[in-house]
Amino acid sequence: MATITECRDALDKLADNLAGAGGDVRGAAALDRTLSCHLTDLDTTFTGRLSGGRMAVESTVAGPPPQKAQIRLAMTGDDLVALVDGRLNFAKAWASGRVRLEAGFRDLLRLRSLL
Repeated sequence: MATITECRDALDKLADNLAGAGGDVRGAAALDRTLSCHLTDLDTTFTGRLSGGRMAVESTVAGPPPQKAQIRLAMTGDDLVALVDGRLNFAKAWASGRVRLEAGFRDLLRLRSLL
C-alpha cells in the first residue's frame, strides 16, 4: 500500500508534468479550478488548485474532502502512484470504477486530453 508521502510525491510529479506540458495538455490544464483527490484506502484528501497550467497542492486533510472542489478525484493511493508512473491507464481505471472523477460537463470535456 502506498504511503501518504509516496502519494504526495506522485502529485508533485504530476504537477511538474503539467507545468512542462505543451499543446492540448497545456490548454486543458489552463483551467482555474479547485481540486481534491481523496485516497480511499488512506482516508486522506489532498486539496489544491489548477490554475494557469499549474497544479498546486495546498493542504492534506484526514477523511473525505471538507469542501466540494470543482474537480474531484477518488482512488486508492496505489492507483494514484500507478497512474502518475504510467503503469495504469486512466480510461480503463475510470471505466472499471477504480478511479472516480467528478466535475462539470465542460471541465470534463477539457480534461479529457489530460487523461
